[in-house]
Amino acid sequence: MKTKTRLVKDKAMLWAVCFFAALTAVPLFAILGEVFLRGYDQLSWAFFTEPTPTAYKAMKAIEAGEPIPGGIANGIVGTLLMLGMAIVIAIPAGILCGAFLAEHPKHRFAQMVSYLTDLLQGTPSVIIGIVIYIWVVVPMKGYSAIAGSVALFVMMLPLIIRSTEETLKILPASLKEAGLALGGSKASVMLRVLLPAAFGGIFTGVLLAISRVIGETAPLMFTALGCSLIRFSIDKPISAVPLLIWEFFNDPNLQDLIWGASLFLLLFVLTLNLTAKYLAKKWNQ
Repeated sequence: MKTKTRLVKDKAMLWAVCFFAALTAVPLFAILGEVFLRGYDQLSWAFFTEPTPTAYKAMKAIEAGEPIPGGIANGIVGTLLMLGMAIVIAIPAGILCGAFLAEHPKHRFAQMVSYLTDLLQGTPSVIIGIVIYIWVVVPMKGYSAIAGSVALFVMMLPLIIRSTEETLKILPASLKEAGLALGGSKASVMLRVLLPAAFGGIFTGVLLAISRVIGETAPLMFTALGCSLIRFSIDKPISAVPLLIWEFFNDPNLQDLIWGASLFLLLFVLTLNLTAKYLAKKWNQ
């Protein structure tokens, strides 16, 4: 009797877990389906190579019953430019800081940095945008890609630090002991043995950090501002895909372009996340 009761409870719990798991997946698939159905027909070569059209051109195209001309090339260029500058600074800084925290976990300075990392990771992005506006935009007397990249760098840094620290902590202690036994210094063992061994986990953390910040809008509103032209100047206002989505939402003539830009952003983030999952699985093996 007890065995039968346990089996019934086990099946009931299994069905409950499956039900709630499916329930949590419903919003995800609903969002993906809605964006895909509304945005897939907008994806074309012109959509990725031409800048955003003006409201006048969009209005004329709508009145004529034609597709809205132009695309999101200015946002793609701006996103990649700011993201590239942020990555160049965030990766070495985050890896070195994470290595220090993993190597000296009980050091007072390391404990303070660890606490500040957690605090920075939980800081709302809009506050980071306001602070970078005061620190960078005001002294430079203008919005720019530099200011936008600084905001993205600040948001990426704690994620890279934490992923590096946690990955180094789970490495076998024998790796470090073997390196030191062969006469290597702590710095050389860290750079030539431990970090290469932890490459998979660190790279996964970097990809997750990129996917985390690529869709941020609020910090870029205070730093990059936006631009309707394809611009490569880092000291001038520049656009980004999240900024374009916000601009499309506020302009009735351009609202149809929201779905194509959103689909591009979703596919980009999805690709990064799937790549991170794949690398994490390969690294664990």
